[in-house]
Amino acid sequence: MDIKMPEMDGIEALKGIRDLSPDFPVIAVTAYAFEENIREIMNSGFNDYLIKPIRCSALKEKLDAILHN
Repeated sequence: MDIKMPEMDGIEALKGIRDLSPDFPVIAVTAYAFEENIREIMNSGFNDYLIKPIRCSALKEKLDAILHN
């Protein structure tokens, strides 16, 4: 899920998802790579994150790790 979206940011959207399905895996996608941004993302309840631009191999690795844990 993208962190920066026009109507609702990804962190706000994740709260709604977690209300419906606490265990549904969600990976944050962001252009913000500073440590404080990543800390906020992970503290918000995302399972993991990727920094833009996304490499397909990195996405696959994250999905494999989340789905097989």
